[in-house]
Amino acid sequence: MTMSEHLDFYAGRRVFVTGHTGFKGSWLTAWLRLLGAQVTGYSLPPEGAPSLFADARIDDGITSILGDVCDADHLARAMGEAEPEIVLHLAAQALVRRSYARPLETFSTNVLGTAHVLEAARRLPSVRVVLVVTTDKCYENHEWVWGYRETDPLGGHDTYSASKACAELVAAAYRQSFYGREVALATARAGNVIGGGDWAEDRIVPDIVRGVAAGKAVRIRHPRAVRPWQHVLDPLSGYLLLARRLWDDPLRYSGAWNFGPDDAEPRTVRVLAEAIVRELGRGSLELAEPSDGERLHEAGTLRLDCSKARSRLGWRPLLDTDRAIQLTSAWYARYLDDRGRARPLVEEQLRLATGLA
Repeated sequence: MTMSEHLDFYAGRRVFVTGHTGFKGSWLTAWLRLLGAQVTGYSLPPEGAPSLFADARIDDGITSILGDVCDADHLARAMGEAEPEIVLHLAAQALVRRSYARPLETFSTNVLGTAHVLEAARRLPSVRVVLVVTTDKCYENHEWVWGYRETDPLGGHDTYSASKACAELVAAAYRQSFYGREVALATARAGNVIGGGDWAEDRIVPDIVRGVAAGKAVRIRHPRAVRPWQHVLDPLSGYLLLARRLWDDPLRYSGAWNFGPDDAEPRTVRVLAEAIVRELGRGSLELAEPSDGERLHEAGTLRLDCSKARSRLGWRPLLDTDRAIQLTSAWYARYLDDRGRARPLVEEQLRLATGLA
């Protein structure tokens, strides 16, 4: 069965997406909308402007509910009214550096919020599949040159990474205690994503674009750090394919899954930043390691082993890193010239990358 045939499955399906106002959530919601799914989104309002969710009118054609996954009662009511068949949980405090400033918020959202989603879902007879999105940073990082596998130990030096490792443990406990033959529960661990419409603070591509718009050089932290960069549509394609497989065979496909670029793809922050500036055709960089006074721990080397998803799901990245950089840069370049084009840009790149008619 081809990827296209797998995704035809979503037409008419009731899908509940948490975190739909965020960067990945907006792209996922737009994709599901194009596939004909009946989407209910549940999330906090987007943070500030610009916002991909607002600029691309992601809420058109879906049911959009503003709420906090930390509010268990409101979440349960919203999910109950939607009666979803599939729950895709992306809501999170997703920034490493913010987790140092807001550790309690990070643990509350990422750990207790995940438990709230799983508890609400398990009480609904309509739910067949639940997918919890975590991160590649949930692993106990030894700065290995090889990729982490799903069976490697969980851990986390910073509060963000630790909170995501905890979310994995919460999901595993719920899976073993309450889910199983009738309802599937899996977790997905993806690498660093890039793509048009990301405006988060302290992320390399949005920082570069903001610098270009302001006519300022962008200071690059940790230029030698290695990350598994991938276009946002690549992990999303993995999530959608995994959820489809979970529907057919909960016991076989429940568990943890990695979604990352091919083994040869990881690159340093400096290489990525220079490529983005080159593709944009404007902007400048200031390469400097953080001083001792501003140094917060961030992993130096991080890679994923995605052989499980490749062999058992038949999943492959849609785009290599060079093409991911080109699409990302093209999106921002055109957006900066015409902000009214956010929605057609999203749909155009979705169709281009995924082969949607």
